[in-house]
Amino acid sequence: MGQVSNLKKISEVLDPVRLQKRKVVFTNGCFDLLHVGHVRYLQEARKLGDLLVVGVNSDASTKRLKGPTRPVQIEGDRAEILAALGCVDFVVVFEDDTPLNLIKIVKPDILVKGGDWKIDQIVGADFVLSQGGTVLSLQFIDGKSTTNLIKKAQS
Repeated sequence: MGQVSNLKKISEVLDPVRLQKRKVVFTNGCFDLLHVGHVRYLQEARKLGDLLVVGVNSDASTKRLKGPTRPVQIEGDRAEILAALGCVDFVVVFEDDTPLNLIKIVKPDILVKGGDWKIDQIVGADFVLSQGGTVLSLQFIDGKSTTNLIKKAQS
């Protein structure tokens, strides 16, 4: 089971990992209502390295990005649910609208997003590539989204 961390602690936690030359994979999102698309994506991301760090948008950030009715679940619950997945090693809630500051702290070897993101659209791609890392857009599962779940629940 993963751990929920914060911006200050995650760097300290990852320093020994980097010394061991273990590959750190990073991804981020709101993860408002966890669904099978998220799970498969996170499992695929974890297979790319030795540990997976997931950045989760805070409640305020999610509201700014997704609108006034979101998030459905509070940030602490979203982080705890993600940390309970066997493929997730660390979860960090971030306040900004983008994860760029967190990416600069984590310094991942591999940065990933879902297949609905083109490499040149992925926030932090330039930084990771400049550090010698890799940026990937993983497979996207059509029809699996939080928005679709909310619409279905409302109908």
